Amino acid sequence: MSFGIEAASYYVPSLYLEIKDLAEKRGIEPAKLEKGLGLHKMGLPDLHEDAATFAAEALLRLIQDYKINPREISRIYMGTESAVDAAKPTASYAIQMVEKVLEGEFGERAFKNCDVLDMTFACVGGVDALHNALDFVRVNPDKKAVIIASDYAKYELASSGEYTQGGGAVALLISAKPDLLEIENNWGVATESVFDFFKPRRQYKKEDLNGAPEMYPDKIEIFTDEPVFDGQYSNQCYQDRIREAYQHYKEITGKEKPYEDWRYIVFHLPYAFHGKRVFTEIYSLENGISYETPDQQKAVAKSENYLQLINKAIEKTQRASSEIGNMYTASIFMAFLSGLQTSFNDNEDLSGEEIGFVGYGSGSKSKVFAGKVSANWKTVVEKWNLFENLNHRKAINFETYEKLHRKQLNKSVNPEYKGFGLISIETESPVLMGARYYSFQK
Repeated sequence: MSFGIEAASYYVPSLYLEIKDLAEKRGIEPAKLEKGLGLHKMGLPDLHEDAATFAAEALLRLIQDYKINPREISRIYMGTESAVDAAKPTASYAIQMVEKVLEGEFGERAFKNCDVLDMTFACVGGVDALHNALDFVRVNPDKKAVIIASDYAKYELASSGEYTQGGGAVALLISAKPDLLEIENNWGVATESVFDFFKPRRQYKKEDLNGAPEMYPDKIEIFTDEPVFDGQYSNQCYQDRIREAYQHYKEITGKEKPYEDWRYIVFHLPYAFHGKRVFTEIYSLENGISYETPDQQKAVAKSENYLQLINKAIEKTQRASSEIGNMYTASIFMAFLSGLQTSFNDNEDLSGEEIGFVGYGSGSKSKVFAGKVSANWKTVVEKWNLFENLNHRKAINFETYEKLHRKQLNKSVNPEYKGFGLISIETESPVLMGARYYSFQK
């Protein structure tokens, strides 16, 4: 019996900022970002959007596009590092929104008997959700699970991470009927606790915060979406963990050069060109190439054989990232969708082809695994229209972008939006303080 991905869907916010507009305002040569990092557009949430609405959009689209009975979904695991609550899982907000929309067809509380939870390990949390969902359906082959990866990558204005921002969600149906991708049960794993990128609770003195209520403690802890990070160190941690996880995968499978069997090599992409840059080390080790200095790394990256590998196995998976930006947990799955959508558009038959996945999450952990494209893959991909949908988003100017970032707007950029949206946050009731309420606009 085989297990894997039966169906897939996604959601990308409808707003974007042109990278060249950001570059010009920040005094950066646009070519450095566009040609150097592969960045073209930055996907941005509107005022009414967050990781919960992203997840709800992707989940609803998955159910509707593939005519899934929500009562047949036994588990929903959500990978995110953009949680809207420190205790109540963001996935619970998402299912509540979707239940309301499906009420007419499936009755109240369609997910009443569904196990729902969040998983957090920076950008690899979505892969963790997939790993656990696969374990569940392997033990329970008559049941189905859904994993959702949903995030908003937000950095401080004018920081070195600002131009990599992005957001959105991908939802996958996991079952014993893998019409899209059959996933083998071999997982290369590498973990080390480091501080390359993290989101700590930050302490402030009460007297330094204007208007802080008297009941608050003398030292107040505040959480923000923007991370503490060291970009150069994080890149090194990424490279170290994927090398270790890839080696572990080789030990488990006994394969000499696994990447040579992979039609696509799918990476977590903090920016579009990141995967092809960091894979030079593994490629060099696999081929006995000296790799000790930056100049040697550049020589590998520009070699004819490596460029052929990029064109064959990596370039198509980068395309969506160039248009969206970093999606944290969802970026590796969007890279997967990008590759398959491009092959579908090119009328290429991927049936039986093997795809390798190289996941990474700061903190830090990597997982390497692989799957085989199913014979029915085109019936799944034909629902996506990924690049067509990306071409129908709304561009915003730099001033609107900064106001959105600073939360200075009091209404959505698109007040006539359709879909899920945050309508209010409780500010008065002491037993509901901070509760988030959502609605669905048809």
